[in-house]
Amino acid sequence: MPPSMSQAEREEFLAAVHVGVLSVASGDGRGPLAIPVWYTYQPGGTVNVSTGRSTRKARAIEAAGRFSLCAQDERPPYKYVTVEGPAVIEESNAPERLELARRYLGTEGGDAFIAANPGSADDVLIRMTPERWLSVDYGRS
Repeated sequence: MPPSMSQAEREEFLAAVHVGVLSVASGDGRGPLAIPVWYTYQPGGTVNVSTGRSTRKARAIEAAGRFSLCAQDERPPYKYVTVEGPAVIEESNAPERLELARRYLGTEGGDAFIAANPGSADDVLIRMTPERWLSVDYGRS
C-alpha cells in the first residue's frame, strides 16, 4: 500500500499552489465532469473555486451538492491529495477573485488578469468543506 500523508501534511500540500482537477457527477448520462481549476485553501478551511454561475461545472455542483478536487506534484517522488465534500455556491467577491489570480499569476500578473477579466454578475464562489481525504507521498518509505 502506498504511504499516505498525515492530516497536517495533506492540508499543507493542498494549501500550496497546484492546479487542481475538479470532478463532479455530471448527471447527464455521461461520466463525471473533470476540469482543471485554480483554487484556494487554508488548513482547516474550505476549498474555494471561482467560476461563472452558468458554467457546466457550477450547474453540476449545484445539482450534486458536492465535488472532489485532486492536487498533485508531478515531479518524482510523486504526491497527491484528493479531497471531497459538500459544496455551497455564493456570490463572488472582488477581493477573493484577486487573491486567486495573484496566487497563480503573482501580483503583477494577477492584477493584469483581473483588469482584463473584471468579472460579471454571473460570477460565483464555490466553497467545499473537506469531508473525505486520500493522499499518497511516494517519497515516504
